[in-house]
Amino acid sequence: MTGAGNSGFGGGGFRPTASTIILIAGVTAGVVLCYLIAAPFVPAIVWSVTLALLFTPVQVRLEHLVRSPSLAACLSVALAALVVVVPSVIISGLLLNEAMRGAIQMANVFDSDTWSHLLDGNQTLVSLVDQISNWIDFSLLFDNLASSLSAWSGSVIQGSIKGLVTMLITFFFLFYLLRDRETVMAQVEEMLPFTDSEFAILRGRVTDTVFASVYGTIIVAMIQGALGGLMFWWLGLPSPFFWGVIMGLLAIVPFLGAFVIWVPTAIILALGGDLASAIILVAWGTIVVGLIDNIIYPILVGRRLRLHSAVSFIAILGGLALFGPSGIVLGPVVFAISQSLLLIARRRMDEQRIPS
Repeated sequence: MTGAGNSGFGGGGFRPTASTIILIAGVTAGVVLCYLIAAPFVPAIVWSVTLALLFTPVQVRLEHLVRSPSLAACLSVALAALVVVVPSVIISGLLLNEAMRGAIQMANVFDSDTWSHLLDGNQTLVSLVDQISNWIDFSLLFDNLASSLSAWSGSVIQGSIKGLVTMLITFFFLFYLLRDRETVMAQVEEMLPFTDSEFAILRGRVTDTVFASVYGTIIVAMIQGALGGLMFWWLGLPSPFFWGVIMGLLAIVPFLGAFVIWVPTAIILALGGDLASAIILVAWGTIVVGLIDNIIYPILVGRRLRLHSAVSFIAILGGLALFGPSGIVLGPVVFAISQSLLLIARRRMDEQRIPS
């Protein structure tokens, strides 16, 4: 009876005083206010911390070479900008241009003369197409899509100031996170109510989650892009390397994927009479390209991420819904931190039960 009474938080457990309750309330209010103040900078903070974790090995090597943490941080930031920003800007422009060209080409495909040519010899489809055409004007639809893409590209250019500011703030934070990483870690450890071993667990889980999420996603996307480009080459489609790169980049973006490229291509092939190539492309895209991430991703990141595939799926999509694009990294990190905190709490409870 005595052992049961002293186990857990009962018996002579912690009884907060009035001053302690006020302190906890003040800390909670301060944390909430700090978050509200920092909320506009959350995307920049998330990406700067992510890049800092990824480029810390580069920073360490450069520090040994140049013997100056500040100079090494400048070189690391420049390398990060070269690796991340330049390809993103170039590919975004190419993707938008190709999307506009594709919409115009689809508009030409669905005009009346082209319809007549495509349906010549396929009388069984004529009645069905006529009924659909009475409801939907495909030519007008794709003309409007091309116009919308043009207008959207203009709005993207006009609204790029916000993105530019976020990018500059990201690399501003990144410089200090790389140069002063040990000081930052020491201050964070000092503020958090954890022992050295507990903080090591938390730090390791966050680092592993970021590495697994970023590198796993990039590697799987590269494989999907390579497989998609290979099928384009085998079918004799134009620019297989370019479209393979685009499919790989789209595979990184949640809710999108390589299917954004190969599905319209298969439709065009089928409408052009090359039904065999269309079927092969659909089968390859669905079975090989579409499902490869379910096989490769757990192998690459399963041990390091330490989250079930279903939980990882929820973490990423839920993070995107809550935090926007930063949720790709922030969602799994929140789950990893929560899991680590539960582990720490469980260990402390077990340690309290041992004497009883």
